[in-house]
Amino acid sequence: MKKRIALCVLAAGMTLAAQAQTKSGGITPAMMKSIASQDMKSPAQKALTNAIQNNSINTLAKGKASRMPVPKTFAVETRQQSIQDQKSSGRCWMFSGLNVLRNDFALQNEGKSVVFSQSYLFFWDQLEKSNLFLQSIIDTGRKDINDPEVQFLFGQPLSDGGTFCGVIDLVGKYGLVPQSVAPETFSSESTSQASSIIKRKLREYGLRLRQMVAEGKKPAALAAEKTAMLKTVYGILSTVYGEPVETFTYQHTDKDGKPVGEQKEYTPLSFAKECGATGLDTRYLIVMNDPRHAYHKVYEVEYDRHTYDGHNWRFLNLPMDEIEALAVTALKAGKKLYTSYDIKDFDSKRGLASLDVYDYESLFQTSFPMDKAERLATRESASAHAMTLTAVDTTATGKPRYWKVENSWGAASGQNGCVVMTDEWFREYTFRLCVEKQYVPETLIKEAGQKPVMLKYDDILFSEE
Repeated sequence: MKKRIALCVLAAGMTLAAQAQTKSGGITPAMMKSIASQDMKSPAQKALTNAIQNNSINTLAKGKASRMPVPKTFAVETRQQSIQDQKSSGRCWMFSGLNVLRNDFALQNEGKSVVFSQSYLFFWDQLEKSNLFLQSIIDTGRKDINDPEVQFLFGQPLSDGGTFCGVIDLVGKYGLVPQSVAPETFSSESTSQASSIIKRKLREYGLRLRQMVAEGKKPAALAAEKTAMLKTVYGILSTVYGEPVETFTYQHTDKDGKPVGEQKEYTPLSFAKECGATGLDTRYLIVMNDPRHAYHKVYEVEYDRHTYDGHNWRFLNLPMDEIEALAVTALKAGKKLYTSYDIKDFDSKRGLASLDVYDYESLFQTSFPMDKAERLATRESASAHAMTLTAVDTTATGKPRYWKVENSWGAASGQNGCVVMTDEWFREYTFRLCVEKQYVPETLIKEAGQKPVMLKYDDILFSEE
């Protein structure tokens, strides 16, 4: 223990010594005189300082949007469904993806309703991500442990965040079960403790696998060792989330919970098939708005996947005008859509997202002029939270004015569990949209077939919802 600490201190000291320092880069007395020259003692400034020091900044920064009513009616709105709650977890991507699938089921099965188990799919997500980490450690085993790629892997061996690609790959491999068959557990609703324990084991296992690679162990031996490690992870996951069912009996219900049809026995894969959740990997076009990169090009983020043998996040980069057009077309057909956002300028209590929710500029007498591309480039913005797009209101000419999403923070949040967004906010903070190809122009389908430009694992787009 002490030897490791000494080595870390030595390494840190060498790193600091190696950093280039500019002699005049520090804060000098002359600089401080200029920095502190602003008047902080005027009556107006003193009153403002007292107010801010005794109140929440957001309370004092409320803008004009906080006084305006939140729109209740929309020109195009999909059918309502029950609002789910991810609780203290990062599974918004899964809740949004399963919301899309349950709406599709309702559209195809009039009078029936289903809520898919998030806990069941999350079990497989965590096991698959553990395998992704361990196999990636084997693949990079001959690289120095201080190599940026290796450090990236050890830095986050497991997370509960993700993207719609995870829903596609996990449902295709493991199917679906109803929420009543695999209900939430304490740890699925509050993932941090279980995740911390598994990450500790994975880092330990990662070092062991690197040692085996260094010793020249053959692939078969590495695979056997990895399998034994995953057996331990499986045991932990089964303890905290429950071991996944192999078969179950279920009878569909209507939206009021009344039984519909006959009781049947299913496997998770047969249930997914009956619910229409098959062929997802070819059904959707995944688009994104990233103004840092050229539009109408395809990009793919390295390591940004849930399963080792699955799909990285690959997307066609489009301007917001075209993304909005795709969304409106699908919504008019009754389709809910997986979307993701940065949730700045976002009043979760009222369920309103508007550029005028908060006025920090007036409060602090400064400006925040960065555009979307600049915010991404400086990591001020990221695709941070997935929600389910469910409605749009338009002007007489068809231009979007407001959008509505189903959130996954429970029905008591926002507007009965939903959030209304102004179009100005939507254009600034929307990133991802997944839409069925049947609602996409053929020109974009062809563009999506391009060879992707690979983006590194440390790109801001790797941020998981």
